[in-house]
Amino acid sequence: MTNLAETDKLFFERTDLEQSRVEKIVDEALASADDGELYMEYGQSETIVLDDGQIKSASYDTTQGFGLRAVSGETTGYSHASELSEPALKRAANTVKAVSHGRGGELAEGPIGTNRSLYTDQNPLASLSFEKKVDLLGEIDAYARSRDPRVKQVSASLSGQWQAVQIFRAGGQRLADIRPLVRLNISVVVEQDGRMESGSYGTGGRQGFETFVTPDAWHGAVDEALRQAVVNLSSIPAPAGEVPVVLGPGWPGILLHEAIGHGLEGDFNRKGTSAFAGLMGQRVASKGVTVVDDGVIDDRRGSLSIDDEGTPTQKTVLIEDGILTGYLQDRMNARLMSTRSTGNGRRQSYAHAPIPRMTNTYMLNGDKDPGEIMQSVKKGVYAVSFGGGQVDITSGKFVFSCTEAYQIEDGKIGAPLKGATLIGNGPDVLTRVSMIGNDMELDPGIGTCGKEGQGVPVGVGQPTLLIDNITVGGTAV
Repeated sequence: MTNLAETDKLFFERTDLEQSRVEKIVDEALASADDGELYMEYGQSETIVLDDGQIKSASYDTTQGFGLRAVSGETTGYSHASELSEPALKRAANTVKAVSHGRGGELAEGPIGTNRSLYTDQNPLASLSFEKKVDLLGEIDAYARSRDPRVKQVSASLSGQWQAVQIFRAGGQRLADIRPLVRLNISVVVEQDGRMESGSYGTGGRQGFETFVTPDAWHGAVDEALRQAVVNLSSIPAPAGEVPVVLGPGWPGILLHEAIGHGLEGDFNRKGTSAFAGLMGQRVASKGVTVVDDGVIDDRRGSLSIDDEGTPTQKTVLIEDGILTGYLQDRMNARLMSTRSTGNGRRQSYAHAPIPRMTNTYMLNGDKDPGEIMQSVKKGVYAVSFGGGQVDITSGKFVFSCTEAYQIEDGKIGAPLKGATLIGNGPDVLTRVSMIGNDMELDPGIGTCGKEGQGVPVGVGQPTLLIDNITVGGTAV
């Protein structure tokens, strides 16, 4: 397996652990279990934040630890520690054995090994010196202020992390991965005639910083944040009502992720709590709607060479031409649902047990020109970017706030709107998609998904879409 030798340096040469002893402890801990693994992690992370010309904060952290899991039926025993030592492993083993005490489980077959690597194993934190990172943030601040005299505040941050993991299964199987992750965020506040508005832009991926710190890259990021802020200066209160909505390509796929993607995760469907439970093979969306979860795109924020159980990730078709065809599975839910893991067992860190999670989730292209879609709408809303939102997995109901949206009048983009929110039901909205563009984009690499208190990096995307009717909440009176 790729990266075993490199991660051995971190988990064995750097500690008092011996591989053979660790394998014996894992074998004994999982002797009567149906499944389980030892997940070991070593990570480094750095974040530098500049606010209004001053370095507001700078942090550098190193983390290490392990999580040992035993699964018996639907019950999971999980123990974790930040100490990589044999005594700590033995204490954890004694704890997780309790879930299979008195039982005679048959350990599930392990994941298929792979030498695939979707990203570099180089540490991005070392690819750019601290001084150069600070200088870059200062240049971003100066450039933003030089672009428009209305700029009153600039915030910018650079963050990076490097994570090495090694997974032990009973029987001596070992799998490993080394994962880089970087992100650049920029926020700009402008003021005109006493009115202040903001705009923001972020980008990142599983790469070094080099891709994102070239002048062309960060100039474009600053210009986009500034453009959004200036647009918002002329925004008018959004009207409320039920109207056609055109969703722009790329980041608006976050609505697809939240309102639909979570409902297609295996645990919710096994328990019958998802709005999509029991609908496999049935029509759940308009014809032409095909949704996939794709963990194998090179260098993308949501991609993984292997998931956090050691299963190679894959491209999973969830909805094909409107028909529900798949769920996202980790090992435990796949076993209980008599299917196979799709490589979607993910965890935030060694302190968390894996659960089914998305990677890069997006809708495939249709055959319509985006201009044709816009021209088909007499009066509606064009939603370009979203902020926060809330979703109820059981009902599928959601509320999302738009950070950039416009009126559509007679097929043309009109005035920008302030305070627009989209309110609806995920499964219902899927059936109201009437036109699908041919301009699919992925987001710029900024997504983080929360579930059960765990946050993991993800990607989203979609082409331009027309939803025939959706409720828009507004502030106009």
